[in-house]
Amino acid sequence: MKIHHHPLSGHSHRVVLFASLLGVQHELVEVDLKAGAHKKPAFLALNPFGQVPVLEDDGTVIADSNAILVYLATKAGRHDWLPVDAAGAAAVQRWLSVAAGEVANGPAAARLITVFGAKYRADEVIARAHALLARLESHLAGGDWLAADHPTIADVALYSYLARAPEGNVDLSGYPAVQAFLRRIEALPGFVPFVQTPVGLAAAA
Repeated sequence: MKIHHHPLSGHSHRVVLFASLLGVQHELVEVDLKAGAHKKPAFLALNPFGQVPVLEDDGTVIADSNAILVYLATKAGRHDWLPVDAAGAAAVQRWLSVAAGEVANGPAAARLITVFGAKYRADEVIARAHALLARLESHLAGGDWLAADHPTIADVALYSYLARAPEGNVDLSGYPAVQAFLRRIEALPGFVPFVQTPVGLAAAA
C-alpha cells in the first residue's frame, strides 16, 4: 500500500494518521508540490484533479482523503471506526461533509494563506473558522467524540486542520472543548503528529 502525500497537507495527514491508528503497513511517497509534481502526467494518471493524497493498494487507486478513510476502515472491517448501521453511518457522513465543507473553507483555507500563499481574504476565512469552532464547541460539550461514543473516521477527518488552525491565525484559546477533543485524539494508540509548519514558510503549490 502506498500513500502519495505531502507532509504539510492536512488532507494527507488525516490519511497517514488513520493508517497508523489502524496499524496498516504502508509506504509514504512524498509528492513535491513546490515543483508541481502533482500537475505532471504521472500523478494526474492517479488523480486527474491533481491533489494529494492518493492511495494505491494492489491495483486499486483511491483519491480524496475522506474516500480513503472510508476505504481503509471498510477494508479492515473496522465498524467501530465506520459504523454500518444506518444512523451510525449517517452520523459519520455528516461530519465528513463538514470536513469537506466548513473545515476546508474555514481553518484549512486560513492556513493555506500563511503556509502556501493562497489568495483568500483572511478576514473572511478566519470568520468562517470561528463560526465552525463555536458550533464544534457546543457539540463537544455533550460528548467526547463527534459521531459516536467512541472515535470514528469523523474525528480523524476534522483533526488535522483544527490542530494546525493557529498556523492560519485562528486562535483556539476560546474553545476548551475543542482543545480537549484534539488532546483525546493525540492520546490514541498509533497517533502520529501533523508536522508543524516552519515559521514564515510560504511555499508555492
